[in-house]
Amino acid sequence: MESNNLFERVMHFNKLYREREGEQCKCCLPKYPREKVAILTCMDTRLTLQLEKALGLDRGDAIELKTAGNNMRGQELRSLIVAIFALKVDKIMVIGHPDCGMANLDVEILTEKMIARGVEPKAIEELGDLKEWFETFCDSKDNVIDMVDLLKKHPLIPRDIEIAGFNFNQDTSELIHIC
Repeated sequence: MESNNLFERVMHFNKLYREREGEQCKCCLPKYPREKVAILTCMDTRLTLQLEKALGLDRGDAIELKTAGNNMRGQELRSLIVAIFALKVDKIMVIGHPDCGMANLDVEILTEKMIARGVEPKAIEELGDLKEWFETFCDSKDNVIDMVDLLKKHPLIPRDIEIAGFNFNQDTSELIHIC
């Protein structure tokens, strides 16, 4: 099947996968992460699959939360709270990376692009300070330190949760412990 439509290709592949894999499709992974760890990292496509391999983690070992710039100030925090109290997570790894798109994000250019694509300027104005709303930062390592600090001080995060911050170089696969 040749198609330029991603959704059609994905649906076709899924059908072939299910036919080929049959009974093996049934998930035998645990509901709770085996390593009892949640990893907060960036949604950058360069980290997909590479990060888990570089950390020695298999499918089912960890819960991964991917956000723009590995930030956890908004609704994303809800997932982490669920991971702790409903899915038995007792460790959190915050992992940033160099050359993150959220570092030094030009909010003015982003705003222009939003308006050009039909977003109403009033809707943008209602967000307030866009640098704060988008949680931009200058340095990925400083951002990791800020996120670790925020989580350690958050009133809904129990004090017995181990929290550590790291920087992962997507070009060399080196993981550096920051805090």
